[in-house]
Amino acid sequence: MSCPTTDNQQNCLSSGQLQGEPPLGRELTERLLAISHEYCEAEGGCHGPDHTERVYNLALHIGRLMNARLDILSAAALLHDIGRSHEMLSQGKICHATKGAEMSLTILTDLNFSPEMQGAILHCIEAHRYRNNKVPETLEAKILFDADKLDSIGAIGIGRAFLFAGQVGARLHNRGVDVANTSSYSTEDTAYREFLVKLCKIKDKMLTPEGKRLAAERHEFMELFFKRLDKEIHGSPPKNPDDNSR
Repeated sequence: MSCPTTDNQQNCLSSGQLQGEPPLGRELTERLLAISHEYCEAEGGCHGPDHTERVYNLALHIGRLMNARLDILSAAALLHDIGRSHEMLSQGKICHATKGAEMSLTILTDLNFSPEMQGAILHCIEAHRYRNNKVPETLEAKILFDADKLDSIGAIGIGRAFLFAGQVGARLHNRGVDVANTSSYSTEDTAYREFLVKLCKIKDKMLTPEGKRLAAERHEFMELFFKRLDKEIHGSPPKNPDDNSR
């Protein structure tokens, strides 16, 4: 794997993309960031490096409020989506969280993380996915779960949902389609479908007090947007009282 140059890594840390002093120190964070960027750049779209950086910042924000292990959170957030391309290429048959934990084991070993830290970080990665049977058991795993979900709702979540729909070739909106009879990772997987199937439920899945607070606010905005989208797709424009031609 080729990695970004040291200058590019330093730019990522100093430009505000990653906020605050890195809990793992600058050198180790730069190495993890370079590895993460390499995998996530290949995936691109709604799971590109910018998603990882936002999750990192959110996780550390919540972690500081809850006195969590920020070193564990930092590594887990940076590596949590490195298995994404495997899930996309398999059209969902491979779980990116499970694959990402498997890939991360080698990375963490090579970087001399202790066995105890490896286990804690890998659990966070395995348990961060919404659609698998791994339950977040540690404080750090719960925080990463919330941070990742927060980035899928609100204004950012709306934008990412449309990005993903574009990646799989879906339309803007499928009028009158029963989402129960549609499939993910298909041309039916519109942003509106993602809202009905997953995004509208996320605020009730949050595991931390700060996650719940932020999710409630983001959910409200997202719900207004998708109601308006559905109305504009299905309905007629409101009559302009000043327009006598109608």
